[in-house]
Amino acid sequence: MRRVSVKIRLAVWLTLLMALLWGVLLAVMLSVSSRVALRTARQQLTDGVRSNLTQVGLTEGKLTMGESFHFYQNGVSTLVYSRNQSLLAGQVPVSFAGDEHFQNGVLRTVSGAEARYLVLDMWVPSGWEDGVWVRGLMEEPESGATTRNLLRTALIALPLFILLAALGSYVIARRAFRPLDSITATAAAISEARDLSRRISLPPGRDEFSRLAATFDSLFARLERSFEAEKQFAADASHELRTPVAIIKGACECALKYDETEEERLETLTMIQRQTDKMARLISQLLAMTRLEQGTEAPRLERVELTELIRGHCREQGYERLTLELEEGVAVRGDAVLLTRLLQNLIENAYKYGRPDGRVWVSLARREGEVVLSVRDNGIGIPPDQQEKIWQRFYQVDGARSGEGGGAGLGLAMVRQIAQLHGGHMTVDSVPDAGSAFTLHLPAAAETSEKT
Repeated sequence: MRRVSVKIRLAVWLTLLMALLWGVLLAVMLSVSSRVALRTARQQLTDGVRSNLTQVGLTEGKLTMGESFHFYQNGVSTLVYSRNQSLLAGQVPVSFAGDEHFQNGVLRTVSGAEARYLVLDMWVPSGWEDGVWVRGLMEEPESGATTRNLLRTALIALPLFILLAALGSYVIARRAFRPLDSITATAAAISEARDLSRRISLPPGRDEFSRLAATFDSLFARLERSFEAEKQFAADASHELRTPVAIIKGACECALKYDETEEERLETLTMIQRQTDKMARLISQLLAMTRLEQGTEAPRLERVELTELIRGHCREQGYERLTLELEEGVAVRGDAVLLTRLLQNLIENAYKYGRPDGRVWVSLARREGEVVLSVRDNGIGIPPDQQEKIWQRFYQVDGARSGEGGGAGLGLAMVRQIAQLHGGHMTVDSVPDAGSAFTLHLPAAAETSEKT
């Protein structure tokens, strides 16, 4: 049955289970029916005898019987005997043994010639010494006949029951597995078309298939993000590495083709080293951004003393012409490593596009329910029509700075990404030839006064 579908296997197992339950139910019915039939017969016998007791008696030594006395009713035969056990009224069944001793109030089973009887004797006194015996007789229900009738009915109904059970089980299994078919079809379509944007999109529910579909949708979304990040990484790397690779290749070909002096050879090696460093920085930044996008480098949120983090980082880096305007005791909930990278990118960007003898200002304050971190310079500024583009990868306002001395154009893109991971956002306020101010806004919910 390995190649048989799960729905058919499930239907077969359900049918077998129902057939087993049918057999158990039949056995229970046989057992119960026999007991119920015997209990019913004993009750009928008792009721029949007791109903006749009030209708029989002795008057001046003669037997008297009321109009409501029944010799035979509901299968119960009633006989009346004298004190010395002589039959006074009624007819003894042919197959019943007439010499059965009387036992007052004892309901018992007596075997006759051809059948078994339920017998109940009751003594009806008359005076101190005289009285009559009232005996009730009833054939004991034959369990064999009941069993045969039930078995005959079961054998007739069993094929129809199994057929209906099989059909019903298959319909139920097919209906229950319908969401799984949808999941399988969607996964197959994604595999064939290589379209990770498709989703199963089952109606929301609490059953196992709804949770499985939601899990697959989440998996597809993550795979889509991973493939997009991989494509972006490959495209960015191939585009940005082309120039330094071409420079290195040209320098090597020139060095091999011409007999360079020691000074020229040193200059060539220095240029190759600069381009190699640039490539290493580019790959490092691309990998960092890809990890952030894919969630493999998720922020580790904890209490961060932002004032101390900024002061400590600036002291370690030994920045010149830097002015700190920090409000004391400002703390946020964030990732210290990522916030340090954000701060470093902003400060390096300010120095890169600032005046040669200009200054950089770093300020931190609480403002209108926000924590605001600003890095300002008095450099070349950014034209208004380009202020939204600076957050794009590899975009640089000053094209002349994109060569050997400039960066890769990933710093501000990474800054914006880190801000979004912390639930914040970045703004820029810039005037051409006057300078720029980049500001990080963290929501009030990120601020905490909890001590650790």
